[in-house]
Amino acid sequence: MAYVDGFVVPVPTKKLKDYRRLAHKAAKVWREHGALEVRECVADDVKVGKWTSFPRSVKLKRGETVVFSYIVYKSRAQRDRVMAKVMKDKRLADMMQPGGVPFDGKRMIFGGFKVMLAA
Repeated sequence: MAYVDGFVVPVPTKKLKDYRRLAHKAAKVWREHGALEVRECVADDVKVGKWTSFPRSVKLKRGETVVFSYIVYKSRAQRDRVMAKVMKDKRLADMMQPGGVPFDGKRMIFGGFKVMLAA
């Protein structure tokens, strides 16, 4: 069964071009190491909810937008193999350093998910 890594990230609107460049580079690396699909999605119809919402989940600040991303793999085992290779890939070394990404990584939400339904 397929496996998905999902991410929700607060990105300063003025840094969206920087984020896009980084995401494009990272997606290429993930795909080369075996990821089936990489998607980066910018908030379009995302309201602040009364109790919870995408903006609340990342403590969205003025001048930021939400980016929802996901990476698809064949399985959890394949994801673990791909991730091990990606983490060692020197092309992404800069983004692994503090300040290496154009957003506050402390407010990023991420996790791995088993696909329950693919329609």
